Amino acid sequence: MSTALGELTWVDADDFASGGALLAVPVGATEQHGRHLPLSTDTDIAQALAFRLAGRRGGVVVAPPVAYGSSGEHAAFAGTLSIGSEAIELLLVELGRSAIERFSRMLIVSTHGGNSEAVHNAERRLRAEGRDVRAFFPRLPGDAHAGHVETSIMLALDPSRVRLELAEPGERAPLGKILPRLAREGVRSVSPNGVLGDPTGATAEHGRMLLDHATRQMLDLLDNWSSA
Repeated sequence: MSTALGELTWVDADDFASGGALLAVPVGATEQHGRHLPLSTDTDIAQALAFRLAGRRGGVVVAPPVAYGSSGEHAAFAGTLSIGSEAIELLLVELGRSAIERFSRMLIVSTHGGNSEAVHNAERRLRAEGRDVRAFFPRLPGDAHAGHVETSIMLALDPSRVRLELAEPGERAPLGKILPRLAREGVRSVSPNGVLGDPTGATAEHGRMLLDHATRQMLDLLDNWSSA
């Protein structure tokens, strides 16, 4: 049986829920990722990680992804669609309240840094209400946005959607150094091509290694999960 919630009937979903299944909710964004990566990059990665978890652990069902996020810093680039931090927080709180009516636990798999505050706030609110919810953010070494890390992962997931011939370096200064200006003026003020890092030299092999690393982090989270 599929582990994708959207492909199940309510009877199938009830079988999973009655067995104590965990609902994994991929949370991404629709925002620019340079000239070489699709706008769905964050969502694609979140969804891939959620399905990897389901493939390695029984009793995990993957919800349809949340494909919009808090992406105001990318607003100067066409195609970016942002609904803001408050909207994301509210969406996840209401989603969690609904999910825990039947599923035993909910894991938010978040891959867009701009959603961090909203996801953390939603997790805290839901847990304060007695709902068994956790948030997962992959911790991967490397550059910040549309660079070597994300390009490698997308090459591992679907190389047909990566335009390597258009990949070029962007702003390579440490994120902490440029963050104040980025927050005030947006990504385009520090990187005209939208890249924070260097995607040249990215490989699918490295992407698979990064996905494996993030998957191990999720499995560790599940192994140490406590309702306390």
